[in-house]
Amino acid sequence: MTYRSLDPGQIVATAEALERRIAERFPDSGLRRLAQELLAVATETDTRIQELRRPRWGLRLASGGLTLLIVAGAVLAVSELRLPSTFRHLGEFVALLESAINDVVFVGIALAFLVTVEGRLRRRQTLKALHELRSIVHIVDMHQLTKDPDQFGRERIATHSSPKRTLTRAELARYLDYCSEALSISGKVAALYAQQLDDPVVLAAVGELEALSAGLAGKIWQKLVILGSGPDRSGRTLPTALTGDPTGA
Repeated sequence: MTYRSLDPGQIVATAEALERRIAERFPDSGLRRLAQELLAVATETDTRIQELRRPRWGLRLASGGLTLLIVAGAVLAVSELRLPSTFRHLGEFVALLESAINDVVFVGIALAFLVTVEGRLRRRQTLKALHELRSIVHIVDMHQLTKDPDQFGRERIATHSSPKRTLTRAELARYLDYCSEALSISGKVAALYAQQLDDPVVLAAVGELEALSAGLAGKIWQKLVILGSGPDRSGRTLPTALTGDPTGA
């Protein structure tokens, strides 16, 4: 076992453990269904990456054949150029030379497109997978959005549109902690793409997703700090009432 690279199997095992822990405490919650979806994405990621890394020989052969045809056409066109025999034909030669140069430029653009088409296709598929993870990250944030740690510090008058707050202080702490772990796992799954695919656009997208996950996890940590340091409605401070059990599961 090496600690110099991420192990997809370990990430999947961590996602499985998180899903089980959420199921044991909040079996009918939307957070559990979200954890199941995150587990499915983590499980599929290694297979997806192997598919992305696999050479597309059909595409490579087609690109190679078109490249040969384009190069052969350009060489044939250049070979037809003849130096002018008299000064009167110099203008015609310059016009033909300019046309040949334009053809060579367009050939170069076409070759660059054909050579990079496989990489661009791989990049597009990778970004699509990262968009799925980004959606999961935002959904995790939506789940913790209405979880207010200050509800235990003072009495509040609920309105008709106020969210229902049925969690105890210990349950709320575990719920927020699970959200934080889900964000972390999402970032690690995204990092697998950066680890296996050497593409600057993919690396930038992974970096943005990791920064997003870290920022949202910071918001959750602030809620946990408030929850652990604030007094309850009786005026007592309960710093040890966050987990509700010694295991912290």
